[in-house]
Amino acid sequence: MRTSKKAVALAGVAALTLLTACTPPAPPGGEGGGAVTDAADVPDTPSEPVTLNILDVAGNQRLTEGMVDEFVENNPDVIESVTWETGGAPDVTGIVKPQVDSGNLSIDVVFTGNDGLAAGISQDLWLPIVDDYGDRVSNQENYLEPAAKMQELAQGFGVVTTYYPSGPLLQYDPDVVDAPPATPEELLEWAKANPGKFGYARPANSGPGRTFLMGLPYILGDEDPTDPENGWDKTWAYLKELGEYVDTYPTGTGQVVTNMADGTWAMIPTTTGWEIAPRAEGQLPNKLQAAAFDDFTWVTDAHYAAIPKGQSADKISAIMLLLQDMLTPEQNAKAYDAGYFYPGPAVEGATLDLAPQESQDVIEEFGRPMFDELIESQDAVVPLDAESMVKAFDIWDREVGGGKVEEES
Repeated sequence: MRTSKKAVALAGVAALTLLTACTPPAPPGGEGGGAVTDAADVPDTPSEPVTLNILDVAGNQRLTEGMVDEFVENNPDVIESVTWETGGAPDVTGIVKPQVDSGNLSIDVVFTGNDGLAAGISQDLWLPIVDDYGDRVSNQENYLEPAAKMQELAQGFGVVTTYYPSGPLLQYDPDVVDAPPATPEELLEWAKANPGKFGYARPANSGPGRTFLMGLPYILGDEDPTDPENGWDKTWAYLKELGEYVDTYPTGTGQVVTNMADGTWAMIPTTTGWEIAPRAEGQLPNKLQAAAFDDFTWVTDAHYAAIPKGQSADKISAIMLLLQDMLTPEQNAKAYDAGYFYPGPAVEGATLDLAPQESQDVIEEFGRPMFDELIESQDAVVPLDAESMVKAFDIWDREVGGGKVEEES
């Protein structure tokens, strides 16, 4: 893959709300004694098997649960059992911060995207696991190049577990769209000729909407694709004009899928995973087709593992062993899943033939060979840093979405 040199640093999220949910108490630092103050105090293996409580705020469980389960099965002397808790990225500070502040951890590791990771960095919640324990996860040396660039965004506070190029791509109904647009200008002309048949969700609440928003500055040739406030003149003008032919903007991608399924819309922006998985899982008809603009840049995405401060030595030891195993090709190939984060693996050698047979069958039937070709041929950049992303969402809400955002009932 040709990888763009444009990379941005990760900043804290200033607009995430602290939730007030209470968390059950646990012994300080969890199992295995108190909080670690020196990395040298962490043993190579736990003194006794631990129970790991995982908080997933990125939909990561469906990609990595099989990896975790197999490690637990094969290493009962390291991890006795695992529990999963799910939430949204804005939940991170509300759930984890009170535990870190009190020294009573009931969450041992968090699987998150950039948003939740940045929220935790801004609140000083995470252990600097790459700086302190990176030698225990040597398989990071095998990251795919774009996954390695996503790892740089973590500032040492998270470990990339899964990766995908994301988008922006287009999905369309061939019964309505004779020829998919090859440029944003052609998309605008199509939307003008077919008002109300194109749409996307509010970017702050939608991965495909967010990727479409961040990808346009590269396609349109804006002055600075990393600066939505001062460098996106072409993008904002384009989205405002395109918006004249969009009836409503749903607040989530689920409604976008519904609108395509029932024929309300005939074309949407999408990502590799959102294009494949809903068809594979029967949410969308398989007759739908995918397309890409003639010249576009992938805006990549990844999931991370982060450890709350105050963790015990035994649990840190177990988590490091787990992450090392998850980043082997044989385990990481499980991230192909049903195409949800396609391809999904973050390391070299995690090829489809190593994935579970069910995943191989899904990709054979519902995958798009064109995606693999585009992954090889198109540049890729990391997403906006968190502060810039918040600015982009705010500008979109004020100047593009306006009164057209369709609130969920």
